[in-house]
Amino acid sequence: MMNTASETSDLLVFSHLRWDFLFQRPQHLLSRQAKNRRVFYFEEPVFGMTEIPRLHLRETAENVLVVIPYLPTSIDPTKMVAALTDLVDELIYEEELIDYTLWYYSPKALTFSRHLEPKSVIFDYLDHLSYQKEQGLAEEQELLEKADIVFSAGQSIYEAKKHIHHNIHYMPSGLDYAHFSQGRTKLVEPDDQINIPHPRIGFYGVIDHRFNFDLVMQMADLKPEFQFVLAGPVVNLDTRTLPRRPNVHYLGKKDYYALPLYLAGWDATMMPYLQNETTRFVSPMKTLEYLAAGKSVVSTSVPDVVSPFGKKQLVRIADKAETFLEEIEMAMQEKNNPEWLDRIDHFLKDQSWDSLHEKMAQLELDFVKDRKFREERPRIIHPLNISTSRVV
Repeated sequence: MMNTASETSDLLVFSHLRWDFLFQRPQHLLSRQAKNRRVFYFEEPVFGMTEIPRLHLRETAENVLVVIPYLPTSIDPTKMVAALTDLVDELIYEEELIDYTLWYYSPKALTFSRHLEPKSVIFDYLDHLSYQKEQGLAEEQELLEKADIVFSAGQSIYEAKKHIHHNIHYMPSGLDYAHFSQGRTKLVEPDDQINIPHPRIGFYGVIDHRFNFDLVMQMADLKPEFQFVLAGPVVNLDTRTLPRRPNVHYLGKKDYYALPLYLAGWDATMMPYLQNETTRFVSPMKTLEYLAAGKSVVSTSVPDVVSPFGKKQLVRIADKAETFLEEIEMAMQEKNNPEWLDRIDHFLKDQSWDSLHEKMAQLELDFVKDRKFREERPRIIHPLNISTSRVV
């Protein structure tokens, strides 16, 4: 195993994503980090169930310590920042975090952590969804100035930020190929999918304000024989107001380990995202996962899907209902095509989470070594350049 800086420093992570919500990039990367160092995953506060601010720690199966701050429901914003600051200090004191690294997913956490003095600061930049408001943009800029290393999950983020940070690296999300390639085999059908007729066009992931409901409903009306299967949690939307059609099926949130069971029963997959500022920096992990399962993908023209996947003809791109349906029909013809699968596997062969983790760990190690060298390097005193003048 690589001998990295992570073996000598604890990792304190600030995230806007709940550890137990979906198994995503933070969970994949930090589970691997936790094999070599203590990882504390500091979530956003939970309100209620307490009259005084307090912390709850629990250890996951991946050896990550999830830290949940509980705050009174009635706490005002100013006192909330002070309370979170105290809770972070309490965590550092109680867990004896002396030589530690800060890892940010949420710039908002700066409001209660900017006073800390870590060994180094890492910003794993996912997308822009948490930083839309003016204050959020200011916090993002502050974090970019504070961070020693920035990792960019998407190509579009990297292109937008590479000129304003000296140590930013494009690190696209990885893939658990062994897990998702099970979708190429015949698996036991889940109970809530087994009675849905074919052809099935599937989507899994968060269903929120970025999802193009109009596009899906138009396709459902145009092709009533197609079954559109939507598996994932509905977030910040009233489920009672979701558009309905007889051939649109909302299956709800699914466990990460059950996803191949659903994929195996789909005839094609889709990513029907809206095209606006909320999706400008979206870089869906599911693109690789769909492909690993041997499923053709049709997506709207989200920048990080168009490049590289659309340009390499690995994913079909369409934005109108009629053309999207045409692409779906062609995509279904690729199903089980050995030549197409070989081309997909060639692209996926270097996309593992292990490989990504090792690259990121090496960059952290290189930074720590370089800083240590600069700090320990003997100071060289240059002799004064004394100019003399001739007195006449």
